[in-house]
Amino acid sequence: MDIFLIGISSLLILAIIAALATKLTKKKNGEPDLIIPASGDCNTCDGTDDKCEQVCMMEAATKEIEYYDDEELDRFRGKEPDQYTDEEVEEFANVLYTMQSHEVKEWNRSLILRQINLPNQIKDEVITMIEG
Repeated sequence: MDIFLIGISSLLILAIIAALATKLTKKKNGEPDLIIPASGDCNTCDGTDDKCEQVCMMEAATKEIEYYDDEELDRFRGKEPDQYTDEEVEEFANVLYTMQSHEVKEWNRSLILRQINLPNQIKDEVITMIEG
């Protein structure tokens, strides 16, 4: 029984020494404790965290595609961004200007998942609205 108590006491003393050494080493180096914020959900991605954007895009790809009363735009699937006529650009602009600003990012994702390229003429406006 004495050996058992000596063993437990030794382990306890070693643990205390290790804890103290760790504390003294951190204070000695002057390194602050780093707090790494947890990644938020896809509603909080703001474009600054590429990992968040990638995860959200992958998540969106597994969900059903959301439409924004823009089913007529599906006929532009695969069309190059510089190949749109002024009338076709106007169709995209009409959809863009009828939605709320917080919906633009999701609408853009919807277009990407549907393989629809935004016309070059309105890309700057979409980016401005997303960055808000």
